[in-house]
Amino acid sequence: MKLNFEHLQSAHCENGVTRSLLKNIGVNGITEPLALGIGYGLFFVYLPFLKINNGPVIAFRPMPGLIFNRVCKALDIPVIRKKFSSKEKAEAFLNQCLDEGHPVGCQVGVYYLPYFPREYRFHFNAHNLIVYGREGDNYLVSDPVMEYTTSLSSYELERVRFAKGTLAPNGQIYYPKPGSIVTPDQIKQGIKHGIQKNANIMLQSVVPIVGIKGIRYTGNRIKSWRDKLGLKKAGLYLAQLVRMQEEIGTGGGGFRYIYAAFLQEAYEYHPVDELMEISKLFTESGDLWRTSAVQAAGIYKNRLGSQEDFNTMGDYLLEIAELERKAFTALKNIKWQ
Repeated sequence: MKLNFEHLQSAHCENGVTRSLLKNIGVNGITEPLALGIGYGLFFVYLPFLKINNGPVIAFRPMPGLIFNRVCKALDIPVIRKKFSSKEKAEAFLNQCLDEGHPVGCQVGVYYLPYFPREYRFHFNAHNLIVYGREGDNYLVSDPVMEYTTSLSSYELERVRFAKGTLAPNGQIYYPKPGSIVTPDQIKQGIKHGIQKNANIMLQSVVPIVGIKGIRYTGNRIKSWRDKLGLKKAGLYLAQLVRMQEEIGTGGGGFRYIYAAFLQEAYEYHPVDELMEISKLFTESGDLWRTSAVQAAGIYKNRLGSQEDFNTMGDYLLEIAELERKAFTALKNIKWQ
């Protein structure tokens, strides 16, 4: 059984799942940048007390599922979402959804995804994909970050749906209920709400490890890593930063480019000149995130390693923090028409 479903490649998994699942129920106006922006998905948090692959958790996105939920809430689209303790019940519900004609989003771990290049497989459980049919023992999969559709055996799909560790997906499955009519005005209001919420999250965190404060905090911590952790462990921590920034979805630099595109698309709904100017700031921020990734790679690949190299790396994040503070402050102060 194969549902009538169009595969759309995207830069980031949850943005792509959101766009594709909404398009499948007839909501055609949501692009990937609009999904990120309406879902206020630009984020930063540094969690030194939580480890993935022996490195601190550094996240550039909200918790898995939040972007999808926020977009659907803004557009008044009901969402069906379930987690399971039983693998048998998880498979039965998945089959029921497909039998009823619903392609579904699934949160999975990437380590055992056979179609992922080996260098991208590590223990990360916040990836999202779509299951849109089954043929015998194989499930048909639309993974938004891949160029083409693929398939997973029932065992392979179960294995990634019930991956263990941090952010274990527990068979999580979700989809939007069909039948909603989304108006341009709903998208317009969703854009405004998403911008305001994202600015508040990034600017007004009361804890120092979240948002702009978190970027600044991480930059200062990096400067002490060489002496505090030793060169080898410090290099591994920087490798973790780059992995979370550039290899999982779009992370740091890529998200900033998508957000810049979102502000340009937002201008079509809200013709406020500041949006186009602020868009340039996020492009500049994306460039700096990419530059910092090159610096970090030089350290963990042992091409760099002096204290000055760590200071330079930390200064990149301090510069990014100030640039994004300026950008989000400008967004917060927009006079909406």
